[in-house]
Amino acid sequence: MPLRLRQKIQAVPRQAKLSEVDAVDVAVGVVVNANQHVLISKRAAYQHQGNRWELPGGKKEPNETIAAALTRELFEELGLEVQSAEPLCTIEFEYPEKCVRLQVFWVFEFSGQVTSKEGQEWRWVAVHELGEYTFPDANAPIVDAIQARFQ
Repeated sequence: MPLRLRQKIQAVPRQAKLSEVDAVDVAVGVVVNANQHVLISKRAAYQHQGNRWELPGGKKEPNETIAAALTRELFEELGLEVQSAEPLCTIEFEYPEKCVRLQVFWVFEFSGQVTSKEGQEWRWVAVHELGEYTFPDANAPIVDAIQARFQ
C-alpha cells in the first residue's frame, strides 16, 4: 500500500544552512500509539551519537523518496508498516563530523507489532517523559515539537 502524506506542516526553525550535497538525508518517524506514547529506540554504541535514544528512521537511499525511506526504515528496523504520515518539520544540523537533514513525520496510522529486527532496545514513552532520555543533538527541536503538540 503506498504511503499517504498529509499536507499540514508545522515548521521548526532550521539549525544550520547546509548545501544539498553536504547533508545526509534522513527520514524520521514520530510514531505515536493509541495511548499517545512515542516510540523510541536506542542507537548502537558503534553508531554516530551511539548509546543515545532516537526516534526511528534512517538514511534515504539514492533515487528513493523521503516517504519511501520512512516506510522502508520503519519496517526494516521495527517491523511496522506505515499507513499514513504527516510532515512535521525539517531539521538541518551540523555536527563536527557530518551534516544531517532530518525530514520528520508524524506517524499515527501504522500496523504491525514492534519487533527489534536489528537488536536495538526500544520502548513506548509518554510524551512528558521524553526529557528524561538523551537524544542525538539534532533531535532537540523535534522533542520540543512533540511536547508542544501534546501539552
